[in-house]
Amino acid sequence: MTSPYSSVRAFFLLLIAFVAMTGCSNMGASADSSIEGDSRHALQSLYNTSPGARSLGAQAKGILVFPNVLKAGLVVGAQGGDGVLLVDDKLVGHYNTSAVSVGMQAGGQSFGYVLFFMTDSALSEFLQSKNFQIGVGPNIVIVDAGMAKDVNTLTGKADVYAMIFNQKGLMAGIGLQGSKITKISK
Repeated sequence: MTSPYSSVRAFFLLLIAFVAMTGCSNMGASADSSIEGDSRHALQSLYNTSPGARSLGAQAKGILVFPNVLKAGLVVGAQGGDGVLLVDDKLVGHYNTSAVSVGMQAGGQSFGYVLFFMTDSALSEFLQSKNFQIGVGPNIVIVDAGMAKDVNTLTGKADVYAMIFNQKGLMAGIGLQGSKITKISK
């Protein structure tokens, strides 16, 4: 009979492996093009299902897309994924998002999110930061893609909009607060 601690230990080993994989900042050229393609596809899918997202994207100074963020946790949780920054529909850079959390949580899931930088100053602040953290800096409004029908550029006055989409898995809630975003060096 196995000890109850062996399953907890196995979970934490998997969690450590997950954090190590998602935090890795060396990507090959084929991975770069795949992340860009996945990001552009995810953004287009979001636009097709959310007129609010399309409206924000049309006015945004820059769009940071993370097409697939993985999250897992059992009391201690971690999430991470890679994405791209687009300015005037041109690739500006590759980025990684990661976060660690502690609290009542159990399960795993994947989701995507997009940051719409609505002002030049918010985009500039992001580009100049080495470790951009959601919840510190510009005014960010987090919107679920399913609720985005009411968001438009006339009522939207935030510096940055974060839109969560494509949620899959079994874990209650998604938090972006405290997520750290870093540029992936080439």
